[in-house]
Amino acid sequence: MIENRASRTAERVALRRAAHQLLDHPLVLDDPIALAMVGADAAAALRADPQQFERGPYAIPLRAFLAVRSRVAEDTLASTVARGVRQYVVLGAGFDTFAFRNPFPDLRVIEVDHPATQAAKRERLAAAGIALPQSFIFAATDFSTRSLSDVLQAAGLRAEEPAFFSWLGVTPYLDEATVMATLAGIAPFASSGGGVVFDYSAPRASLSPRQQVAFDALAARVAAAGEPFKSSFEPETLMSAVRALGFASVHDLTAADLNATFFAHRRDDLRVGGTGHILVAL
Repeated sequence: MIENRASRTAERVALRRAAHQLLDHPLVLDDPIALAMVGADAAAALRADPQQFERGPYAIPLRAFLAVRSRVAEDTLASTVARGVRQYVVLGAGFDTFAFRNPFPDLRVIEVDHPATQAAKRERLAAAGIALPQSFIFAATDFSTRSLSDVLQAAGLRAEEPAFFSWLGVTPYLDEATVMATLAGIAPFASSGGGVVFDYSAPRASLSPRQQVAFDALAARVAAAGEPFKSSFEPETLMSAVRALGFASVHDLTAADLNATFFAHRRDDLRVGGTGHILVAL
């Protein structure tokens, strides 16, 4: 993150989530607030030409992955709510909209993110006339100066109760030690019914030549935005490390898994590629 500036990668994610609402049918992620989250001008431009942010050979797989990772997180959240979880923490929330279409009356939602990104989000919510729910809390923080545990305690997360965490679009921008330290901080909340869903990148060397080209193109774009990739993980090594933190159930979802579950029998070309993984740990 760059001080006093909303995350550019979060902006781009919001644009693609909004484009998904206009371009893809059936929807993988039904998000009627997505267009409000990009701001009035960008929303109007998207409606006039939904393809304008989606040109290039890797646009469709990226849009598919951004939609499906939120779908996986929200589906998994629903399963934990059914088991009694009433606390949901969205780490690196960006312009995520779940809190403003939350179907669970008793679920408390805490969004943790950089102050500049949250300020931009507040402005867009206000402009769209979307009120902050009583069960919702913004927890603005700079992780270079505050620990996750301090942030969550200040936000009122109840340590004696389970919580579910989503952590999407963040780990590639952190070093490995920070990723594992964050997962260690989350782990105690999973012991009594909570958990976490997060996405990550496999090492470039493990990708096919075509996948490496896609990875390099994305890496160049985020680096140019001032938010370069810093980490990647071998799936088996990462799963073992997450289990060692105390998570009882750990599943790695590959592109093949995601396509079989969420994109089968479509009449369009919406599919994920092979560079990103989603890990579900409960």
